[in-house]
Amino acid sequence: MKRLLFSLCLAVGTVVCGAGIARAAANGASATSFATQANPMTLVLDARPAPRGLMYAHLTIPVKPGPFTLVYPKWIPGEHGPTGPLSDLAGLKISAGGRTLDWRRDKVDMYAFHVNVPAGISTLDVDFDVLVNAPGDTMSTADLAVINWNRDVLYQARTNSHQVFVKPSIILPAGWSYGTALPDAKQTGDRVDFGEVPLAMLVDSPLDCGRYYKHILLGTNNGADDYLDAFADRPQDLDFKPKLLAAYKRMVPEALALYGSRHWTVYHSLLALSNAIGFQGIEHHQSSDDRAPGDFMTNPTEQLVAGDLITHEYSHSWNGKYRRPADLTTPNFQVPMKTDLLWVYEGMNQYLGDLLSFRAGIRQPKEYPEYLATLYAAMNTEPGRLTDPLIDTTTAAPYLYEARGQYSSIRRTAGDFYTEGELLWLDVDTIIRAKTGGKKSLDTFLHLYAGPPDTGPITKTYTRAQIEALLNDVVHYDWHAFFQRHVYEIAKHPPTGELARSGWKFVYTDKPNSFLTAEESLRHGIDDWYSLGLQIGGNGAVYDVREGSPAWKAGLAPGMTITAVDGQSFEPGTLAYAMKTAQHSRAPISLLVEQDKWYNAYQIDYHGGERYPHLVRIAGKPDMLAKIMAPHAPK
Repeated sequence: MKRLLFSLCLAVGTVVCGAGIARAAANGASATSFATQANPMTLVLDARPAPRGLMYAHLTIPVKPGPFTLVYPKWIPGEHGPTGPLSDLAGLKISAGGRTLDWRRDKVDMYAFHVNVPAGISTLDVDFDVLVNAPGDTMSTADLAVINWNRDVLYQARTNSHQVFVKPSIILPAGWSYGTALPDAKQTGDRVDFGEVPLAMLVDSPLDCGRYYKHILLGTNNGADDYLDAFADRPQDLDFKPKLLAAYKRMVPEALALYGSRHWTVYHSLLALSNAIGFQGIEHHQSSDDRAPGDFMTNPTEQLVAGDLITHEYSHSWNGKYRRPADLTTPNFQVPMKTDLLWVYEGMNQYLGDLLSFRAGIRQPKEYPEYLATLYAAMNTEPGRLTDPLIDTTTAAPYLYEARGQYSSIRRTAGDFYTEGELLWLDVDTIIRAKTGGKKSLDTFLHLYAGPPDTGPITKTYTRAQIEALLNDVVHYDWHAFFQRHVYEIAKHPPTGELARSGWKFVYTDKPNSFLTAEESLRHGIDDWYSLGLQIGGNGAVYDVREGSPAWKAGLAPGMTITAVDGQSFEPGTLAYAMKTAQHSRAPISLLVEQDKWYNAYQIDYHGGERYPHLVRIAGKPDMLAKIMAPHAPK
């Protein structure tokens, strides 16, 4: 089966796995790979020191005598940017025939390493240390580790990553288990050897491992198994409730009903449960790299706030991996990606990942209107949208994903094309439903976009024009003008038509929004973004101030800390009480604020009370949202 898949992959002419020589040459992949399926490079990753934040990589790489260049993966699929952590590579040693060889880093491309291969040498031995953990990028703890293979390899420069073959192995810490979609695993003691795969498939197949674990079969579709592989720092974080597991098992039939087929031979949702490893989700064709707090699966509030983590990445197997923007599809990991169509790749997937979480019952369908209200409010109050169209956030994604600093709502963020993307594609869904009297929906489009027949993990590319044409095959509409208006031009408001069309109206009231309340409790913060224009920590630290808001006009700024409110020592409840009191007074809310060990008083002239976003039903109109979020798969 594996060889059949490789043959199929290499036979598809216009997709990434079948790029022709001329196209590859034009895109920086003109070299013929010396690492073939019959003579692959090998990788042995010694993960036994993972609890110390280290691993050791040993590679044997087929070569020919003469100048030779090795490269470290730079542009990482799923991360949509030049995020290869080059600083994690240390202690590089290249040898051949028992002799250490001199190497030099390229003066311009620091991801490239040059070496002269002596006469008579056919393989290089390459060894280096993998520094696993960095601030904001923790990949291992004392009891589990996340393995992203792009961190553990060097490969022949200017080759097509689908034509470079690797035979990988890993040595696990004693007593640890593992999960991965890599094929043909054979375990001897703590060492696991896998079958040879193209480098592209290796990088697309992460591995999680750990001391405390659960391997759960979620479902089987025509012989293709779907697993949840969970690893935790604490055994009690693996005590999943049967009701929640049942919902995750429903994710599989709901996704198959949504798309109409599958494009993988096995699927592993890899879940690392750790408070030390940051929250993250990265898609892969036959697996996903999901990371969440330790109590993610045992705390209902975590599931309410982020219950789309696994469903979002699962949906990417179809939307993002099987179907992918043509200019985001590159022949190797050194060629820059063009990310402008992420409003389809990620924006539509944000909608679909949320939709699957509600249809499966991970979150309850009746809760979706409250959730949707938070999305609309966030995008409608963002000052950056008045100067930057949504397309700029996708085009600039490689740097926006890494952007840090204050006033992100003025700069806009990579999160915008996710959040606003959901509004955009919900709008598309409701237009299709309204124009066809409910006979068609976005599900109809998805069956054309990524549906039958079933295939293995191959990639079929698309352009904006092809997406618009496919939508026109579902229902005739000026989709080009629609996307031009909402994506490519400055839009004062996010897509709005989906609200009234689905039978709902957006309002603000003083009743807390359940999703915002849950988020506040998890993050230990206070969200007064829609009233005072503040986001603060439970200790009074100001995280952000909305441009043009009452707090902005008063002069507050990120980095300040509120120490007192109307003369009382700051506590989360004192600010809420002050807003309530100010509704019946003309006096401003008085804040004592510390900044750089200086104290100053600020007066916020606000009397509107607490404001939270909600959706309310429009009398006499059918509830389209209930139909969209209801389960669709047969019981």
